[in-house]
Amino acid sequence: MNKLLLILIVAFGVKLYIENSSHQFTDPPSERNQLPTQELLVQDSFSQTERVSFMCDGRQYCSQMTSYEEAKYFLKNCPETKMDGDNDGIPCERQFRRFD
Repeated sequence: MNKLLLILIVAFGVKLYIENSSHQFTDPPSERNQLPTQELLVQDSFSQTERVSFMCDGRQYCSQMTSYEEAKYFLKNCPETKMDGDNDGIPCERQFRRFD
């Protein structure tokens, strides 16, 4: 009897988890009330790949950026950024030591 009750509880929990997690990805962005984001795959020094999302949130300066990829996204997609003083398309050259 206890085993049957445990199986029913686990099955119900799995069902709720699947319903909630699939619902999160099926809602259109307009219903989630979020700004568009860009996801990038970034490889760290331990060869693990992680997904990184950026979105325009009003930041404008290099000191507000945490990575070169983030600065590139902001320069390309967000209005009124102040990260490319010489207008060569390379943001935050000194901060991220990018002089391509």
